[in-house]
Amino acid sequence: MEEQKIIKKLSAVGILGNVLLAMFKLFSGVIGKSGAMISDAVHSLSDVFATLVAFIGVVLSKRPEDREHPYGHERIECVASLILGLILAGTGIGIGYSGVQKLITREAIEVPTLLPLIAAVISIIVKEAMFWYTMHYAKKMDSPAFKADAWHHRSDALSSVGSFIGIGLAKLGFPVMDQIASLVICIFILKVAFDITKDALGKMLDTSCGSEFEETLRNFVLSQPGVEDIDLLHTRQFGNKIYIDLEIAVGRSLSLLEAHSIAESVHANVEKQYPNVKHIMIHVNPAKEKQE
Repeated sequence: MEEQKIIKKLSAVGILGNVLLAMFKLFSGVIGKSGAMISDAVHSLSDVFATLVAFIGVVLSKRPEDREHPYGHERIECVASLILGLILAGTGIGIGYSGVQKLITREAIEVPTLLPLIAAVISIIVKEAMFWYTMHYAKKMDSPAFKADAWHHRSDALSSVGSFIGIGLAKLGFPVMDQIASLVICIFILKVAFDITKDALGKMLDTSCGSEFEETLRNFVLSQPGVEDIDLLHTRQFGNKIYIDLEIAVGRSLSLLEAHSIAESVHANVEKQYPNVKHIMIHVNPAKEKQE
C-alpha cells in the first residue's frame, strides 16, 4: 500500500513538474529568441512521456505471479527502462540534428534576451530537486524504471546548465554558442540514454550479478551449518530481483532428511540475508571423499 502511494506521488510530481517547466521554458525560448532553451523545453516535454512509461511499467511489474507468468512480471520494469532510454536517445538526436542544421545552413542567429537565462537557472534548480526526490524513492523501492526516470530529470538539469552557458556566452557577443550549447546538451542526453539502455538490456538477458556479489554469497553459504563445499553457483538478474542456482556438498553419511534440512536452512537464510533474492534453487550433493 505504501509503495502504491509512492508510485502515484512520483508520477504526479514528475508529470506536473515537467509540464509546467516545459511550458515556461518554451515560452522563454520563443520570446527570448534562444534555440538552446527551446531544445531544453523539448527535453522537458519528453520527460512527461518518460514518467508515464515509468509509472505504467512499475504498476504492471508489481502484479503477482499467475499461470502464464509463474516467475512474475518484474521484467516489465526493464522494458519500461529500455523504452525510457530510447525516448531519451531520440530526444538527444533530435536536439543535435536541429543544432547542426542551423550551424550548417548558417541561419541568422539572434542574440537571446535575459529571459532564457533566468529560465535556465530556474530549470537547473527545479530539475536537480526532482532528480534527488525521484532517486530517493526509486532506491527505496529498488525500481529500475524510476531510477531511469530520475536520470531523465538529471539529464534535463545538465541540459539546462548547457543552455545557461550557451545563452550567457551568446549575450557576451558569441551568438553561435547558443547553437553549440544545443550540441553539448545532445551529448549529455545520449550518454545517459546509453547507460539506461545498457542497464535495462543487462537485466533482461539473465546477466549474472557479478563476481563481487557471488563471492560474498559463496562465503555466506559456506558459513552455514552442514555445508562442506559449493559445487556450483549461478546467479541471474530478473528485473530488480535475483535468481540463484546452487549445488552444495554435505556429509556423505547424512540421511536424506538431514541433507534436506540443511538445504532448507540455507534456502531460508539466503533469502533472509539478501532481500532481492526472489528464489534460490538448491541441489544437494554428497561431499567428495577425503584423500588419505
